Amino acid sequence: MNEKKITERTEFHARSGLIWLGLVSVLIFAFGLGLQAWRPQLAVAMLPLRLVALASFTFFSWKKRSLTTWIVWGMLAGVEFGLDAPHLALEARVFSDIFLRLIKVIVAPLILGTLITGIASHGEMRSVGRLGLKSLVYFEVLTTIALVIGLISINLSRAGEGLQVASPSPQQSTSVHRSLVVSIQHEPQEPALSWQQFLLRVFPENLAKSIAEDQILQVAVFALIFGLALGRLREEQRAPLLRVAESLTQTMFAFTNIVMYYAPIGVGAALAYTVAHSGLGVMANLAKLLVTLYIALIAFALLAMLPAALIARVPLRAFLSAVAEPATIAFATSTSEAALPRAMEAMEAFGVPRKIVGFVIPTGYSFNLAGSALYLAIASIFVAQAAGMHMGWKQQLFMLGVLMLTSKGVAGVPRAVLVVLLATSSVFHLPEEPIFLILGIDALMDMGRTTVNVVGNCLASAVVAQWEGEFQKETPSVEAMAALTD
Repeated sequence: MNEKKITERTEFHARSGLIWLGLVSVLIFAFGLGLQAWRPQLAVAMLPLRLVALASFTFFSWKKRSLTTWIVWGMLAGVEFGLDAPHLALEARVFSDIFLRLIKVIVAPLILGTLITGIASHGEMRSVGRLGLKSLVYFEVLTTIALVIGLISINLSRAGEGLQVASPSPQQSTSVHRSLVVSIQHEPQEPALSWQQFLLRVFPENLAKSIAEDQILQVAVFALIFGLALGRLREEQRAPLLRVAESLTQTMFAFTNIVMYYAPIGVGAALAYTVAHSGLGVMANLAKLLVTLYIALIAFALLAMLPAALIARVPLRAFLSAVAEPATIAFATSTSEAALPRAMEAMEAFGVPRKIVGFVIPTGYSFNLAGSALYLAIASIFVAQAAGMHMGWKQQLFMLGVLMLTSKGVAGVPRAVLVVLLATSSVFHLPEEPIFLILGIDALMDMGRTTVNVVGNCLASAVVAQWEGEFQKETPSVEAMAALTD
């Protein structure tokens, strides 16, 4: 027994030392970059420091063997490559373009499969009745508030302004103008597309044509209606097509996993090109974006989640105590699914009946990802700002509506936000380069938005239980109480 404890303690210290090595390496590398940006004459002196930090982080990544770690390594290596060999870095853009092509081919079938599966599989909501309606209303209200807070935050911080990336071509700009009816250049003499024609173009006339032309909004509308229609069928009629949709979804999940192994190279090449083209200023923009996100997440917690808890009379101190462990798991792993079992046990022990926990929390993983929705709003406008595109409030509100639709049902996809961002960029003809810059710091952003997702779904179960008058009316199971006290 003592030998086992000694072994566990040794392994713990080894893991802790490895984590500290990675953290210190990143900090030293960032210090070298910052000092060079502040004093360009120190470039030669900072080069050995950064190379040593990069070598130590390479060792850390090799030992850690995590995709997220290797993506961070790709980011650091790409920045260094862009600084030290700018001419080669400019030519290396092809490797980021390859990654872009592999990701873009995922978007349409993934959104098609996930939306159909997510909507049709909840066909039993009709039997749930009032519970399902209340849950969906709560989900959509909170998600909308998150999107609005995200839009306001990024418009105030303007984190994307100053990035020099390729702007859309004049033809693309005209397409954006016509598709959104609002003139980007404010030229009233140019005839605008009528609202009837605009509305008509939202709906698909041929699914294959919509996929071929990258009309993701039309694909999403088709999937939405198809999922609703499938959900209306009897179980024996629905099951075969639902299995096909689920198989397509799972296959695209696996496809995404395979493609993501190339992510470190794609991200590194994109950052190398950007640093070689624009200089170190890009790092300041990314830092500003990171700060914007966390301030917005805090604002959402104070302005949306806290009032919801107070209105529903959820005991705050007890709720925070119950949700602390699931939130910690979510923050540490950046994975909502890792925290799901503990979150359900914690909410049942908190006093939410099992039938409400079992319905609200899993449903919320498709319809109540408020943290991800807020992130998507910020990231989308960041991309537009980086491209030098002016988007008025009407355009941004339209983008909000698109995000509400395209973000549903992709909670289980690794790096799902990259897929949703690319889907949004195809609708609004935004450049893809800034999206890969965001992926470089996505690991840091993912921790915050995942935590808000998990806490938000836990709160939703408590709020719905209060609305149903069943909060703390049912004795929690022994298993739930035991898990909570472990």
